Amino acid sequence: MHITEKKKYTEKDYQLLEEGAPFQLINGDLVMSPSPSSYHQLLSARIFKIIDAFSEKINADGLCLYAPLDVVLDEENIFQTDLIYISGERKKELFHDRIMGAPDLIVEILSPSTAYYDLQQKKNFYERYGVKEYLIIDPKHFYAEAYVLRENKFELQQKQNDTINLNTLPGLQIDLQKLFS
Repeated sequence: MHITEKKKYTEKDYQLLEEGAPFQLINGDLVMSPSPSSYHQLLSARIFKIIDAFSEKINADGLCLYAPLDVVLDEENIFQTDLIYISGERKKELFHDRIMGAPDLIVEILSPSTAYYDLQQKKNFYERYGVKEYLIIDPKHFYAEAYVLRENKFELQQKQNDTINLNTLPGLQIDLQKLFS
């Protein structure tokens, strides 16, 4: 019996996909997801507004961007995150036709089709590639978890259902009750 090996895809294969195709490249596998729910998109828009307005208010010169947007970590890992923040100091390094490297902050909003990847595989890659802060929003259970990179490992900084603070933007507080309402 002949067993064929499963093909591992690379960035080169990924670039052949149609623009806007609902795929991510995770560990060499093409992973397709349906479009997010309207509530998911509402949360994403609200978080974007909060982070972007705060960044402008403190003149951080940072860049807040939302999906769909490719974040290229390596040849076999190109993720479409829900939201990213890149500090002003790192914009030139990371901001190209796609984000090339680990942003300072990544926000993922859990959904049934992506929760496994967001909580396991992608989280491990974010840690490995040096994302400074990883914020997971759980709209089903109305809470958020903030992980901060310390000595190359993510540490759970906060698990809250009321207010979450971000290390990448000191002074920013996200009112989760208001976010989820």
